Amino acid sequence: MGKLSIVATPIGNLEDITLRALRTLKECDGIYAEDTRVISKLLAWYEIKKPLQRLDSATEIKKADEIITRLEAGEYVVLVSDAGTPCISDPGARLVAQVREKLPDVEIEAVPGPSALTATLSIAGLNVTEFTFLGFLPHKKGRQTALKKIAVSEIPIVLYESPHRILKLLKELEDLHISRIIIARELTKIHEETVSGTPTEVLTHFAMHTESIRGEFVVIVKP
Repeated sequence: MGKLSIVATPIGNLEDITLRALRTLKECDGIYAEDTRVISKLLAWYEIKKPLQRLDSATEIKKADEIITRLEAGEYVVLVSDAGTPCISDPGARLVAQVREKLPDVEIEAVPGPSALTATLSIAGLNVTEFTFLGFLPHKKGRQTALKKIAVSEIPIVLYESPHRILKLLKELEDLHISRIIIARELTKIHEETVSGTPTEVLTHFAMHTESIRGEFVVIVKP
């Protein structure tokens, strides 16, 4: 049997990669990536040349059989996402489930590293012994249910949000009378920014600095 490695990659700064991750990328037989163009930049930076194939949410199930065949043949396969740890609000979980079901004896290893979730919690200034991670909220169906859950939570809630919907989310949190939120964006990059305050204060900030509405947002809702 081969081996499947789930490899965390930098969320911005290309220096944020472990020695183990680099060794894994160099030793594997092939890499499956959420977007091959993104991982290509990292590989080029570290002068690594490996066969690349795309595996995003649309192709994950189709590629699973192909990867299972490669694992049966004894190949060493790596999965990466665009940034951070695969399978956490990113493609990969269904692939891993398929491999576990069809090849229960195959080795599936985690090569841990960067994650926007833990990076934000580490600089939030909260005593976080427990929290709820909801990832990206549903766009329509189920969104109001999720917002009601946030409103009554007694522990911090962590969300991901895109620049296209961050203002909508802030307005929704404002309507819930949330007392304080912390938002981080562009973590580890040149324009890294952390903003905290009431939803109204944060909404005002981004309304006044529309150039800041870029990159993926991590939102922590304080109970």
